[in-house]
Amino acid sequence: MSSDTNTRCGLVAVIGAPNAGKSTLVNQLVGQKVAITSPKAQTTRARMLGIALEGQTQMILVDTPGIFSPRRKLDRAMVSAAWEGTEAADAVLLLVDPVKQRRHELEPLVEALGKRPERKILVLNKVDVAKKEPLLALAQDLTAKADFAEVFFVSALTGDGVPEMKAALAAAMPEAEWMYPEDQVSDASERLLAAEVTREQLYRQLHEELPYDSAVRPELYQHRPDGSLEIHQQIVVARDTQRAIVLGKGGSRIKAIGEAARLELSEMLGVKVHLFLHVKVEENWAEDREVYEEIGLDWGR
Repeated sequence: MSSDTNTRCGLVAVIGAPNAGKSTLVNQLVGQKVAITSPKAQTTRARMLGIALEGQTQMILVDTPGIFSPRRKLDRAMVSAAWEGTEAADAVLLLVDPVKQRRHELEPLVEALGKRPERKILVLNKVDVAKKEPLLALAQDLTAKADFAEVFFVSALTGDGVPEMKAALAAAMPEAEWMYPEDQVSDASERLLAAEVTREQLYRQLHEELPYDSAVRPELYQHRPDGSLEIHQQIVVARDTQRAIVLGKGGSRIKAIGEAARLELSEMLGVKVHLFLHVKVEENWAEDREVYEEIGLDWGR
């Protein structure tokens, strides 16, 4: 924690419709991976904090789940986590995908934001692929519906426009001591982050075949005497057919998922990782309190 009186520190909530690119943007702002990204919508489940530095300013980034119309209990818990992430924020950053737009989800979100007191910043993503005229028209339309203090055009993927936005965000933060040490980039436990890395590989490799109904539960996370790390995780699916998909022919698919996750974890954590995965069929896992708590969500919704 810095004791310098010139330091600034604040909370920035990153919200948006599902798959707008929030996790990618948070990773860009932090300068390294702290949140999982996937082409599949609804991959962010818990409020994952990233910690970004800009000069003497520390910004605590709350990467909220995409806000959408909840149907199941799991959905309700995710939406609840998203709105909680905006409370007491020094700035709420609304990220919009101008290509897909998802207006049916974006409109209620902008309307709800319009009634909130927090400083609001509109960020239009994917400037590298979006056409300029519709982009400007969309910005005009949204700023007419909510009192956005600033509007930025960025590409979370390439980083285009992100440094300017980061500098403006930092300038908006209040003077305060830093909440975290300089070298800390996330408040997520390594155990939960390791499960997220495996879940990302699950989606990346099976996004066509495997629906959203899957979870990765951390079981064992311990350091061996030689300094390496032993991690055991359980992949939970709802049906036997899904279990067969995750395993693959002769166990080939789960082996590939485990290998990719293990390599990424070794690189992230800087130690050799031994990763053990197994698949369990639990028909109603999405209604199981224990599973919720293990993946970082609040059951009481």
